[in-house]
Parts: sequence; structure tokens; C-alpha cells
Amino acid sequence: MAVEITWWGHAMVTVRDSGVRVLTDPLFVRRLAHLRRRRGALPPASAARADVVLVSHLHADHLHLGSLQRLADGTTVLLPRGARQAVPGLRRLAGRLRLVEVSAGDTHAVGDLTVRAVPAAHDGRRLPYGPQRVRALGYVVEGEARTYFAGDTGLFDAMAAEVGPCDIALLPVGGWGPFLGHGHLDAGRAAQALALLDARAAVPVHYGTYWPIGMDAVRPHEFHGPGGEFVRLAARLAPQVAVHRLEHGQSVLVEGAGRESAG
Repeated sequence: MAVEITWWGHAMVTVRDSGVRVLTDPLFVRRLAHLRRRRGALPPASAARADVVLVSHLHADHLHLGSLQRLADGTTVLLPRGARQAVPGLRRLAGRLRLVEVSAGDTHAVGDLTVRAVPAAHDGRRLPYGPQRVRALGYVVEGEARTYFAGDTGLFDAMAAEVGPCDIALLPVGGWGPFLGHGHLDAGRAAQALALLDARAAVPVHYGTYWPIGMDAVRPHEFHGPGGEFVRLAARLAPQVAVHRLEHGQSVLVEGAGRESAG
């Protein structure tokens, strides 16, 4: 087994498995509304190369229309069912990208991979609009390995059963502000989730990238600390898991049981 994971920052990850490039929640901007990127260079143009893109939910830091516009013509984008109705801007992309709406339990084949949508415990609507709700999703990418991208989620009772056996877990461990709301994992809850999932390897994501403008000095440990805290707590709650805390733009190659190398 050889699977390469590259973390670009926030929830944006490239998974290379079986010759297929999977990109999650692309976000190529230095500033988004009241948020600015405080750490890590912007992902390079090459990061937009993907065979399939997974969008976990409709919040603007996960479904970012300008970033989707960077994708090559014909790229397949999996979206939570109802996204096109809830986000009118997607209609302008429909003629150029292959937009496929999915619900939890649906599968989609891409080359030698199968992508399966799974539930997430998170408010998936397009804020601040609506009362319309579109359910947030996670995804399991199955090829040489089973890689779980959680998107944004809180802990929920059926997480392990819904995700099923996985080799690699990409888990959010923080957020973009000094306080996490309902439906998120902090480092402690992410470590609990890792213990439930019984994965072989894990990469913490969704922390240490964006922060509200003018709030650099407000609870800075919530920006800097979640990755290291997750490593510490995972060692106690899930000691069998190899946890890789990546820097922005860094990759880890997971190859064979218990043989991982970072670079």
C-alpha cells in the first residue's frame, strides 16, 4: 500500500491513491470575509490538479466558488445533495465542471477508487442564508487504503459504524476562531474519534491556517496549539495510530502496515 497525503492548510488535502488525485474542500485565498491566512503559503496552482474534488459542506471556507473556478474543465466535484439549489453560484460552474450531488451512503467510482459519502454532525447550510438545510458529509476514499476525510464534524454515536474500517483518518482538530461551536472536533474530541475509528495513521487538519482579522492576540493557543495537542492526546487514547502533524504543503507517504515516512 502506498498513499500520499498532502496538507495545504485548513481542510484542503490532496490524497494520491492508485494513481488518482483526490482534493478536499479547496481554498486558495489569502483572505475570506473576516478571516485571513496567518500561516503557510497559499497552495500552488498545481494543487488544483485533481481527478475528483470532495466538498464536505456549504460553508464558504469549505465550498469556495472562486477556488472551484481554478479546477480544470471537466473535473468531477462531489457535493452534498441540495448544494446547487442552496448555492446559486454553482450554476455558473455547471457547464465547465461535473457537479455530482451525493447523500450519505452513496458511492462514486473514480478510476480504481471508490468514494463513499458518510454522515457528519455539523450544520451544513450555506450561512448566513436560508432556512434551507443541506446535510454536511464526510467521505471515505477506498483504493489501496481506506482514507476517511471527516470534513467538519462533531463526535456522534454511529461514527465508527458509518465510517467503517479505515487506514488513514484526516480529522479536524480546531477551527478558525477562538471558540469552537457545536458540531466541531477539538484536539481532545478528535483523539476520542481516532480511538473509535481504530485507524492505522492520522493527519490533523482544520487548524492553524485562518484567523479573524484583528484577533491575533485573542486566545492564540487555539490557533497554534491544536495540532500538537492532538498528537499528545492521540498517543494516550490511540497509541497504536501513527499520527503525522504536517506543516502546510508537507506530504506523508503511508506505505505498508506501520511503515510511514514524511517529506
